[in-house]
Amino acid sequence: MTREQMVREGESRYISKVQKIPYYDMVFERGAGALLYDTEGNEYIDLLASAGSANTGNGNKEIAEAVYEQMKKICQITPAYVYTEKNVELAKKLTELTPGDFPKKVAFGLSGSDSIDGAIKFAKGYTKRNRLISFKGAYHGSTYGAISVSAINTNMRRKLDPLPDVTHFSYPACYACPYDKENTACNLECLNEIKTAFASYLPPEEVAAVFFEPIEGDAGIICPPKKYVQALYDLCQEHGILFVSDEIQQGFGRSGKWFAIEHFDVAPDLIVCGKSIGGGLPMGAIVGRAEVLDCLEPPAHLFTLAGNTTVCAAALKAIEITERDHLVEKAAEDGKYFLDKLKALQGKYDIVGDVRGLGFSIAVDFVDSQATMNPDRNAILKVCWDCVQNGVLITFLGKGSLRIQPPLIITREQIDTCVRVIENAIKKLIAGEIPDSVLSQIKGW
Repeated sequence: MTREQMVREGESRYISKVQKIPYYDMVFERGAGALLYDTEGNEYIDLLASAGSANTGNGNKEIAEAVYEQMKKICQITPAYVYTEKNVELAKKLTELTPGDFPKKVAFGLSGSDSIDGAIKFAKGYTKRNRLISFKGAYHGSTYGAISVSAINTNMRRKLDPLPDVTHFSYPACYACPYDKENTACNLECLNEIKTAFASYLPPEEVAAVFFEPIEGDAGIICPPKKYVQALYDLCQEHGILFVSDEIQQGFGRSGKWFAIEHFDVAPDLIVCGKSIGGGLPMGAIVGRAEVLDCLEPPAHLFTLAGNTTVCAAALKAIEITERDHLVEKAAEDGKYFLDKLKALQGKYDIVGDVRGLGFSIAVDFVDSQATMNPDRNAILKVCWDCVQNGVLITFLGKGSLRIQPPLIITREQIDTCVRVIENAIKKLIAGEIPDSVLSQIKGW
């Protein structure tokens, strides 16, 4: 039995199936920057970045050294009871990085998911309202509150009876507008859904918060128009509703800004962070208006290990690297370079549908044809499978969207290689050279 087989068998035997979305039967053991290596020594260019959480890549010696030095001193003494320097230093830095010219504070968590739950608590506690607004296709995490404001997969809700008083509206997906509007003819019909609800069945004075992904990630990396986001923010301001930006997947430079909401020139009341904030270690945080984050009493949102010294050391080093190496600017420039290369494929192959993205959050849709634009799930499965066979780790979202979210440190040479591998996979697909048998080897969501 190979090492890979032993690991897969062990996981099946000892780990709950609820924690696996099976893409590939692969076991990785190390990484170096934007490269990954499996147990057999095969090399892959990483276009997944651990679901957008490895912004500074793998095998970063500076982060490892920061963690080691901190662990030698003190690995953890709970900030819930005593004072530590690292979490104060990180909190100050987060209040400086996030948009908004108002006093801010931070509430640390263990992940993006529980930080969404925290944002729900703070929103309800501050406004003294119970209702929440979110969007169809939203993915905010898998803790109880997070599944309640999510609306992407029924497995997140089935048998669980999520929180009541959450209303989901259409996300502004202009590339596939449900109202068949072009940008020039758009009158924000999707926003009018909320206004109509306010006038007919959802009293706005009972709504505590709107939970919004500035790029709707797991629904297919959907980028909304600026005028919609600004109008939604204005609507919240008009009715005293808190605007919560979920930056778990897009934060810390991925979109070409420190936080994706900065593309839209609004300052959220609360920003929820997770994934890459910890430099590879688990952490979450809520950053926002001081008066909101001081509205509850301890231990309403308190965790023994939240904001612990070791993870804060990793997070501070990751931020330092991101600033020093200009990774936010790099994501903007090289992300556009990557996007333009992929858009060129759209002009060459009829099965390549919409290509969209900001920074290093990019989606490529695969369709039956550009005339009909019907998603082709089998096509995306085959393309992903062939890319992996040829050294590019890539996954997909929704019914047929290629997910491209590499570490921010990926090089242009590596980008060029990835584009070649993707194009070769497309050519093989069109030529019928990728057998249907691979469909049983890759499943995903």
